[in-house]
Amino acid sequence: MAEYLFRIFRYDPEKDEGTKGRVQEYKVDVQEGWTLLDVLVHIKWFMDGTLTFRRACSHGICGSCGMTINGKNGLACETQIKDLGTQVITVEPLRGFRVIKDLVVDMEPFYDKLYAVKPYLITYTPPPSDRERLQSPEDRKLLDGKYECLLCGCCTSSCPTYWADKDFLGPCALLKAAKFSLDSRDEGWAERVNVIDDKHGIWRCHTIFNCVEACPKDLNPTKAIVELRRMALRGRL
Repeated sequence: MAEYLFRIFRYDPEKDEGTKGRVQEYKVDVQEGWTLLDVLVHIKWFMDGTLTFRRACSHGICGSCGMTINGKNGLACETQIKDLGTQVITVEPLRGFRVIKDLVVDMEPFYDKLYAVKPYLITYTPPPSDRERLQSPEDRKLLDGKYECLLCGCCTSSCPTYWADKDFLGPCALLKAAKFSLDSRDEGWAERVNVIDDKHGIWRCHTIFNCVEACPKDLNPTKAIVELRRMALRGRL
């Protein structure tokens, strides 16, 4: 085991309201193979039961434990302590979102923007009676790099445009819009285009690529936004 110092952002709305929060330090003997989530659970269970954070699957699937780790967004459950390369580790809530308590942020505005782009298959043609809606391997390949999104918020939180413009849909919502707009079975472009083809939509992105660096699944929301721009300019041809 090796001792690490964890500097964790703390904010209690009952005690810290009106302040920018505070930093609390914990010294932890980290066992071989521990992730940051393991450390946070250890602190909560054995050192400080008031520490608050989100978690669920612990396997990089649900996206619940997104946070800022040494200045970079990521999933606590996928972050190996030994890979951080330092004995002092700073943990903060995702930036750009209102802090509810400690490492927990208000995701409602994030979800509202996701709902706005209608992230589901829209069809008007009746389905075949004897089979599913077919899709060619080539059309299916267009969805690679888009369906794997966890909705963790790491990309949107890392986006300077979102920091400056809270009406910006953000890279996650636009990635989801691309996923369904590029689906050969989808017929909902006319319903989505008025939302995404907007000054707070695809044209607000400044291609800074922070979202690409922050994505724990190595997705490329910027590329998806560029694809949506092409579709908007060509009328989805």
